[in-house]
Amino acid sequence: MSDTAEQGEERSARERLRERRVAAFRQAGRVLSRGGFRTTIGERLARLQEAALQVYDLDEPADMYGNGVVAALEDRVADLLGTEAAAFFPSGTMAQQVALRCWAGRTGDPAVALHALAHPEVHERNAFREVSGLRPVRVTGEPRLPTAEEIRDFEEPFGTLMLELPLRDAGFVLPTWEELTEVVAAARERDAVVHFDGARLWECTVHFGRSLDEIAGLADSVYVSFYKSLDGFGGAALAGPRTLVEEARTWRHRYGGMVFQQFPTALSALAGLERELPRLPEYVRHARVVAAALREGFAVAGVPWARVHPEEPHTHEFQVWLPYEPDVLAEAAVRQAEETGTLLFAVGWLRGGPGLAFTEITVRAAGLEWTAADVKAAVADFVARLPEGA
Repeated sequence: MSDTAEQGEERSARERLRERRVAAFRQAGRVLSRGGFRTTIGERLARLQEAALQVYDLDEPADMYGNGVVAALEDRVADLLGTEAAAFFPSGTMAQQVALRCWAGRTGDPAVALHALAHPEVHERNAFREVSGLRPVRVTGEPRLPTAEEIRDFEEPFGTLMLELPLRDAGFVLPTWEELTEVVAAARERDAVVHFDGARLWECTVHFGRSLDEIAGLADSVYVSFYKSLDGFGGAALAGPRTLVEEARTWRHRYGGMVFQQFPTALSALAGLERELPRLPEYVRHARVVAAALREGFAVAGVPWARVHPEEPHTHEFQVWLPYEPDVLAEAAVRQAEETGTLLFAVGWLRGGPGLAFTEITVRAAGLEWTAADVKAAVADFVARLPEGA
């Protein structure tokens, strides 16, 4: 078989496994998270109609180019984050490019200091550089947020420091509140502005022991997402000083983000703020119960070098690392769901090194039903499905 044929067969096998995982999730009676994005269109619309009645007057006219329910959402975000204003964007990628472009124009410096694992560096196809004329400079590649010392001693000048809170690709990790305030102060010492990539900022309050407006108040501008933790249809907001937000609205139009009507997305975001936001602290606390049970379960099962990272999750999401190939773990997870109705690991596994893989765990409302004993029993059943010596 040629290399091309082998690669095609591997892709087909992975696609079949993905399809099985999707089907297993829909049929599973027990999961740790049941995000709306995994349901059918009909189910999503039905849930939205029910929730929307509680958050907005549906007899009001539909929005046009950002007024109505979209403007109401912007006001709600600004109020929650304690900023002068906020602007709705169809995507976080657009929101952050616009924010940082505006700051570059004000500081006269297109350099943006960020982490090597920050979302724009890993997942956005060099959009900062290719689309917006920005120049990302990597402060560190360590699996944590930059330190104040690293910011002070960084050898290149920069106009903006961007901090992703939490840093997803490092394991949804956060600094301590003291570390965060020191990093911000170090950036100020360099006359740099500070922007928070707060796609998942909503769930950071438990770890920091601070309110949303206190956290956002450290930065000059903040981006938040409406679908990652709030279970919305999509969309994002940029919050900050009124003059910055007004300039951002101009660039939003130039970037193609002035969408005719966005009421389904805006309503889903308002519903998320009403329903999911108050529950996130509960999810975070229970994620710590789940993480501890996973760690104990793998230890009892005798799995060498099993890791939960962070050991105590900083948010309601964290990583699990196991010493097996990704496909082996994925197959065991799907078979467990198909045969028992319990899907312990609902997303795919990624290679972390030779014979090493990791996945991400999210704990939401469905996960609150799991006790520590339930998690340990599921781990034991999962491990029993792994081949010896794999």
